[in-house]
Amino acid sequence: MDFLIIRDDHVIPVECKAGDHVKAKSLMVYKGKYKPAYSIRISSRNFGFMDGIKSVPLYAVFCI
Repeated sequence: MDFLIIRDDHVIPVECKAGDHVKAKSLMVYKGKYKPAYSIRISSRNFGFMDGIKSVPLYAVFCI
């Protein structure tokens, strides 16, 4: 996990990956311990949402 965003009294964990390999052990540990409403993963992959993780491509980080 690389960043935490605080919005409306909620903490949103953010994981950044440089390539297509997006396995994020630290993000999974954080999710298991603190149970955030959702998480964000930034990578070269396209937009998506799976298992409570919003995927955002690198070119669209400004949308967060």
